[in-house]
Amino acid sequence: MQETHGGNIYALSEKLRLNEKNIIDFSASINPLGIPESVNSAIKDNIKYLYNYPDPDAKRLRSQLAKHHKINPESIICGNGSTELIYLVARALRPERVLIPAPTFSEYERACKISSKFKVKSLKLKCENNFDIETENFINSMKGCDAAFLCNPNNPTGRALKKADAIKIADASRKLKCYLIIDEAFIDFVPEESVIKEVGKNPYLIVLRSLTKFYALSGLRIGYGVFPLNITETIKKHKEPWTVNTLAQTAGIAAFNDTAFKKKTFRVIKQEKDFLEKEFKRLEISYVPSQANYYLLRINHAKEIISALGDKGILVRDCSNFKGLDGKYIRIAVKSRKNNMRLIGELGELCGV
Repeated sequence: MQETHGGNIYALSEKLRLNEKNIIDFSASINPLGIPESVNSAIKDNIKYLYNYPDPDAKRLRSQLAKHHKINPESIICGNGSTELIYLVARALRPERVLIPAPTFSEYERACKISSKFKVKSLKLKCENNFDIETENFINSMKGCDAAFLCNPNNPTGRALKKADAIKIADASRKLKCYLIIDEAFIDFVPEESVIKEVGKNPYLIVLRSLTKFYALSGLRIGYGVFPLNITETIKKHKEPWTVNTLAQTAGIAAFNDTAFKKKTFRVIKQEKDFLEKEFKRLEISYVPSQANYYLLRINHAKEIISALGDKGILVRDCSNFKGLDGKYIRIAVKSRKNNMRLIGELGELCGV
């Protein structure tokens, strides 16, 4: 069965009979710096308190997030990664007609299918336009919908919508009485485009964020959503208790305080993206210019290349199951120089360059 997400190093390690540590995972777009040392220290310091239940309201974490974003802590709900919150929104609001671009993150549609009356209105993004969201087209497509999902930067393309355009769409969603859920899981790589502060002005805008990508906390699962105050109680009524464990809350607080880690991340990601783009051009591999820490590549014989890389212990994301993409696309994460060079070397051999 084809993977619906990246990051399944376990299946490949079992297939190759390799230790999981020997798999190079380009399929999951995680910060190549790994977990911040400040987070490691905070987790070690708090392990001794695991006999207590976690705070069900994550008050300390919410307070930290509110201070960082300069927003009302009462508008914040924390979750077991932002994916939990996608399902929570769908379960609480039960939208019947939902606008979802294509290609984009698959969990939006899966989450909304809990409603027996659910119908998806798909907005096909244009390959010749780098799969960018066209603001007016998106607004027109929202008409008649109860909800719309917008991933910014989009997954799997890495394309970011400008803040002014996102606000324009959000203003339209208010007039249309259509909930706009903006998934900012990768916005830490382009923080200037976030609309998180706009939620307090718009009763139809919801912004979801993740701490797992930028801070490399995928295995711990931590995310949060910012909701209009008029629906926070409705959302909470549908949420299971204690989904954010003590160590995840501790990690989130430590990560947000680590400004040195952020600065180093921006520097390393820029260096590695410059390197990768130069090599893509040398190898004549077509790629979508990305504002995030991953690239969507269009490459001939993608299936064969994915399989050949897998045989060498290199996992990339097969994008053929993304609605709106064909079998010629793969997504790769920006990793360390050593790993990036390994990937480029293997791609060069497979592409005959």
